[in-house]
Order: sequence, then C-alpha cells, then structure tokens
Amino acid sequence: MLLLGTHHGPVGTIRVDHVRDSPSPGPVTATSEPTLDPATAGAMLAIALEEARIGLAEGGIPIGAALFHRDGTLLGRGHNRRVQHDDPSMHAETDAFRNAGRRRDYPDCVMVTTLSPCWYCSGLVRQFRIGLVVVGESRNFVGGHDWLVELGHGVLELDDPECIELLGSFIAEHPELWHEDIGL
Repeated sequence: MLLLGTHHGPVGTIRVDHVRDSPSPGPVTATSEPTLDPATAGAMLAIALEEARIGLAEGGIPIGAALFHRDGTLLGRGHNRRVQHDDPSMHAETDAFRNAGRRRDYPDCVMVTTLSPCWYCSGLVRQFRIGLVVVGESRNFVGGHDWLVELGHGVLELDDPECIELLGSFIAEHPELWHEDIGL
C-alpha cells in the first residue's frame, strides 16, 4: 500500500503529502477483484497526472502513467512522447514501463494511467501480465480496459475530473493531433 510520506524506489524518492485535493471521484468501479483502496489509487494517480502535465508543457499529448509495485514502490513513470520524440510507439504506459527497467515478472505491479489504455498499451499489460490497471478516466477515450478485465486483469476506473478536463481541453484545442494519436 502506498503510504503518505517519503518513498524510496529504484527511480528516486517521491513525496506524497496528501491524497489529491480534488473532490472525491465518486464510486470506484472495481472489476476482476482489484485490491487498492480509492485513497491509494488516487495518490498513485497523482504521479501519472504530474507526468501528463509535463507532457503538455513539452508540447505533447497530456497522458501520463506510472508503474508501481503493489506495495507502493514507484518503479517507473512516463508520459506520451509521440510528438516530442517523433515516435508513434512512445505512449505514456510504454514510457513508464521502459523507465521501470527489467523485472522477472509483473503480476504484482500496478499500471496507473490518466486515460483508458489504447489497444497497443492494453497489449503491453496483457503481454507482461501486469496485475492491476488504474484508469484515471475513460470518457474522452475508451481503450482496451474491458478486454483486460475479460482476461483476468484487475481494473479500477476512477472517473477523475482532473484527468477528464486535462485531456478534454487538449482534444478541443488540438483535434488533429489527438486524431493522429488514436489513429483516426
């Protein structure tokens, strides 16, 4: 469980002083027996949201992700860098996964992402058997998270207002870039 305070992990030290200040995201949709409480999921989502904001500040698409061990250790974090790196495969989840480095296996890991993972990133979760996915929102885009549930992965949908607004505003301002990102 992610505890409030200072955490040391392979990618450095993170400090979580509080669970997000935004209003409660409402009921958490729990599927396939996820084991994180909403406060822990919200604290993990704060890291992914920070990454999304970094991506936006760099001129990219504001989607962020972080890979954690279930005990709360941050393994890797990243954001969509398709624009910045001119690399169509550099989605937020793949960036976080790459930054986490090698592991023997991943069933005890949690992929936290500000947006429902696309089919490409859902395939990554499936291929490496990441045990749980925390989804910040699926209103702006519905990816493969239902498919992951069907295959036995845990999924928590938080329906986070900040995630919804951040990407929704970006889509309204840059529809051509968004359509390129999702293949329309």
